[in-house]
Amino acid sequence: MMNRDYIFWQRLDSLLERNKIVIDRPKGSVHPRFSDIVYALDYGYLDGVSSTDGEGLDVWLGSDPSRRLDAVICTVDLDKCDAEMKLLVGCTAEEKAYIERFYNEYPDMGAKIIEREKAE
Repeated sequence: MMNRDYIFWQRLDSLLERNKIVIDRPKGSVHPRFSDIVYALDYGYLDGVSSTDGEGLDVWLGSDPSRRLDAVICTVDLDKCDAEMKLLVGCTAEEKAYIERFYNEYPDMGAKIIEREKAE
């Protein structure tokens, strides 16, 4: 029988293989509603895959050219009254730390990264 963690990551890999990553907030761009937020990494969504907010599944794209799905981050936003999972693709340890800080520095938000084991 297959390990459930393995199946989870394989299903996410399949979504990445079948759907295009669209970067709508490139590195260095400013958040559309909050001008004090500048993205240090490319941020976008997986086209054709919906998330809990009814939009595309969010993706952070790091600098590792392998573009391996490294982790997911689960976020809670009390202001919007929602919770989501976002994909971290090709992210270094420093980039993952940035992403986690990005969500946890605001009073009504919180986030937790779930990393993929290296052997998978």
